[in-house]
Amino acid sequence: MFRNILIVILAIGVAGTAFWGYQEHQEKNAILINAENTYQRAFHNLTYQMDHLHDQIGSTLAMNSKKSLSPTLADVWRITSEARGEVGQLPLTLIPFNKTEEFLANIGDFSYKTSVRDLDKEPLSDEEYATLKKMYGQSNEIRNELRNVQHLVLKNNLRWMDVEMALAAGKESADNTIIDGFKTVEKQVKGYDEENLQDPTIVSFKQKDENYDHLKGKAITKEEAVKLAKKQAGISTIKDAVVAENGKGAKYGFYSVNLDDGKGNTTSVDITKKGGYPIWFINHREVSDQKISLNDAVAKAEKFLKDNDYQKLKLSESMQYDSIGLLTFTSVQDDVTIYPESIKLKVALDNGQIVGFAADDYLKGTKERKIPEPGISLSDASEYINSNVKIMENRLAIIINDLGDEVLCYEFIGTMDHDTYRIYINAESGQEEKIEKLQNAERVYEDVV
Repeated sequence: MFRNILIVILAIGVAGTAFWGYQEHQEKNAILINAENTYQRAFHNLTYQMDHLHDQIGSTLAMNSKKSLSPTLADVWRITSEARGEVGQLPLTLIPFNKTEEFLANIGDFSYKTSVRDLDKEPLSDEEYATLKKMYGQSNEIRNELRNVQHLVLKNNLRWMDVEMALAAGKESADNTIIDGFKTVEKQVKGYDEENLQDPTIVSFKQKDENYDHLKGKAITKEEAVKLAKKQAGISTIKDAVVAENGKGAKYGFYSVNLDDGKGNTTSVDITKKGGYPIWFINHREVSDQKISLNDAVAKAEKFLKDNDYQKLKLSESMQYDSIGLLTFTSVQDDVTIYPESIKLKVALDNGQIVGFAADDYLKGTKERKIPEPGISLSDASEYINSNVKIMENRLAIIINDLGDEVLCYEFIGTMDHDTYRIYINAESGQEEKIEKLQNAERVYEDVV
């Protein structure tokens, strides 16, 4: 009797294990199928977008009407953005595909910049038409190669999951139709890139290679990096310090320093190798209940900046989240606010300690500037503001526009209904460069039923 019961229990156990294993297998298959479907959709969409991109560039070459040219160029910019989005969803992280993405980015930048300008006053030049024609031919070769890969994928029922597993296993050098096809595309685009280095129209649209090469000072050692990290973070004694150098792929040299005071508090600091400039730091301690005001925090931050020899910086924005004050300080030159030179500080409102610091923008943006005179008056610039906006403040400022260029603007702070906006009007052309909605006070939901 006992033996029979034991057999039944074991049988149930085996059946349960088998069912559990079957469920696990089914769930795993469902995840793999979903991933495969995502990759297939992104790839076929990318191929379609390259077809569409080629056709739209061709349309711009045949157009004579400026009214039609601007929206078509804007559509080219939209298509390149969508194509880059599809590339980002493919498992290509271990395949060098950056040249193709850069090619798409250059087409997007070129088309956007030409589409937003007044083509009646500044029509496309012969050089720009030649650039479009070159891009038209290059996009045709890329789409043909992608079509060839697409044909083989469909013909041989190839799976993107095999690509991902090959990449994960480090076997991307083995024979794989999809990987080989994308490597061919990348090789072609690299050839275009070398050819385009001689084309000033295309070069001007390449994204700026921002780094810290312009910084002054000698190279520092790891020991010096630790001392500078302690000073910047306001730590007098530490129990342990760990220093690591940046990887080979970084465009600039820096040290990452981790400080431990032996009391459960750690601080992380990144410092440039050249000159020993702090890029950022964060103190990982927990912040308790608020005991000082945001105004007190501003005073603490101003003292911190002065003590660390940061000059000509003024508070441009302040916000509070729970017991943390977030402050942005920006350089001012000749009464013009220079937003590319900004430093962000995080202040603990329990004791006023600086627990966060970010100077990446400041370090990259700091340079000698000759600020031009405005081409239009403040009164003229205000005419470009929506009449429903009540202007509260104004000043001159330099910002980075959507094309990555520095432009002199009139900055207006205004309100409409219950919202506050920051509006930038180009001080030369009157063009509306940027509008930012400022954050309102957070609503408290605890007592809402």
